[in-house]
Amino acid sequence: MDNATYIGLSRQMVLRREMDIIANNIANLDTTGFKVESLLHKTDARSPAMTLGGPKPVKFVSADGVARDFSQGALRQTGGELDLAIEGQGFFRVQADDGERFTRDGRFRTDEIGRLVTQGGQPVMDEGGGEITIDPEKGPVSIAQDGTVSQGAERIGKVGVFTFETLAALEKTGDNQYRNTSNLFPQPAADARLRQGMLEGSNVQAILQITRMVEVSRAYESTAKMIDAEADLSRRSVERLGRVQ
Repeated sequence: MDNATYIGLSRQMVLRREMDIIANNIANLDTTGFKVESLLHKTDARSPAMTLGGPKPVKFVSADGVARDFSQGALRQTGGELDLAIEGQGFFRVQADDGERFTRDGRFRTDEIGRLVTQGGQPVMDEGGGEITIDPEKGPVSIAQDGTVSQGAERIGKVGVFTFETLAALEKTGDNQYRNTSNLFPQPAADARLRQGMLEGSNVQAILQITRMVEVSRAYESTAKMIDAEADLSRRSVERLGRVQ
């Protein structure tokens, strides 16, 4: 295969990866706290195939990581006593089996011993890194905008909301959670406000994602036609060369 075919194939590989990301965005249209993702592209200069008079180096297409848009999603009323939405920048910090995780998913509940936990049973950490325990016999739970958790006149804890100097420190781990992969320490998100009885929706815009899906599909088809045309040109060139000889 010549250089044009190699370049076309590299473009198709990137387009297939981008299509996977778009499909994942659409699949998470209704996922609480989900943040839309997009694929970054770059040119990758490499040595060309054996050819005479061709350009050097040849610039292929490759993926350059996944960008994530952490902008605010719409808040919706649920009425759930332990449902929490973050208004502004910040993340809840939860304790997983293998370390801390950060999430915008505020669908919390209590476990069998009264701890405030995620739907997966991971303890939600307070501002100091401890657990928050709720006694059902003490009455309804009230959670203030600053995260203070109270039952009646008794203050029982404060839900921590944290952020980072750069959100590039966070790596997606699954279950709508992120892991700190840097040396940065999480800092209290002073400007964030908690909304009890509400959840933050996904910030995916369906129309934009569907439009992009159509664009990627057309680009893939166009590249496939280019590869076919190059293959046909090579075939006809070989046939003519054979007749001349």
